[in-house]
Amino acid sequence: MRDARIVRPVKGVVRRLRRFAARYRPVPDLPPFPPAPETPVRLIAGPANFAGQAWTWSRAAERHLPDVGAVVFQLIRENLRFPADYEVPRPVYAHPYWQRRQQEYVTQHFTHVLIDAMRPILGPRGREDCAPELPVLRRAGLDVALLAHGSEVRLPSRHAERERWSPFHEWDDYAGRLERQAQRLGGIINDFAGPTFVSTPDLLVDVPRATWLPVVVEPDRWAAPPPPPERDKLVVLHVPSSARFKGSHHVDAAMEPLVRSGLVEYRRLERVPHAELPAAVADADVVLEQFVLGPYSVTACEAMAASRPVVAYVSDQVRAHVKDATGRDLPVVQADPSDLTDVVAGLAADRAGLRERGEAGRAFVTEVHDGRYSAEVLGRWLLSGK
Repeated sequence: MRDARIVRPVKGVVRRLRRFAARYRPVPDLPPFPPAPETPVRLIAGPANFAGQAWTWSRAAERHLPDVGAVVFQLIRENLRFPADYEVPRPVYAHPYWQRRQQEYVTQHFTHVLIDAMRPILGPRGREDCAPELPVLRRAGLDVALLAHGSEVRLPSRHAERERWSPFHEWDDYAGRLERQAQRLGGIINDFAGPTFVSTPDLLVDVPRATWLPVVVEPDRWAAPPPPPERDKLVVLHVPSSARFKGSHHVDAAMEPLVRSGLVEYRRLERVPHAELPAAVADADVVLEQFVLGPYSVTACEAMAASRPVVAYVSDQVRAHVKDATGRDLPVVQADPSDLTDVVAGLAADRAGLRERGEAGRAFVTEVHDGRYSAEVLGRWLLSGK
């Protein structure tokens, strides 16, 4: 067994040597920083931009709030590119020279910072979270808010305790890593003495002092005509971003007998470029979302914007919070792995009712997820000093 009195100093020396070497790495090509807004309220958001939501929230704030301008920064992740005002690859993000330039840009040009997923917006400086930079940003006079998207704060052990179909009933190394991550990042956002947001209401279980900031989609981009009425089979679409967290094995099993009977044409698509999704959704009759976690996601909102009925497992807590916050019932068809086959069979038998369900979904998204409601939520923070 190694002596901790020896191991700890050695690790400390290694870290210092790495930092020293980093200072003398060749400076990578730096992308230009975009001009900062000239508005009184100047927001910078990033760096995760999961599902492009930092972008859509920022554009909604500009569109619907007075005197607000925004810039979105994105760390480039392989195969996951969404709109942003500027972005950098990992080697640039980790370089001390770029980090100094980023700090100057952020602290000298902006009034507000929205950090999503607790990733460091100034670049990693010895750790992969934003905790070390929060004092830096506040000393510079910036108003900072934190936002959580999902797995970074969702505690697997807690989820398994309350959800029958939780993917964490089968514990493995990945669940253990997520548990440790959620404990660390959940601690940061829950201890933060400032505004905190979550993108889906289920996360309020893990971040109870946060405010729900609804995801934003563009209803006009997703608008689609009704599917062809002459189709014999119900076209059912499932587009999992993560098979485990969507319960895709449950979906596959539930659709198998309906496919064998000729009632359903089942399409499971993965790694589809986001630009191709509107056409895929428009060619479906029904979209199956997730059946193990309990929220409804960006994909569900996009499908509802296309007037396609969405089937998902949505927890009672999420439905109740949506109703309390918006005054509207969430028009997602409820199903779980135990009854998904019967629910989809019922939809196939009621083709006339599909259009009504689709119209209800589009009306809900247009009211709650087109950016106006989210801008109102952000406005309580961004305009609080005006």
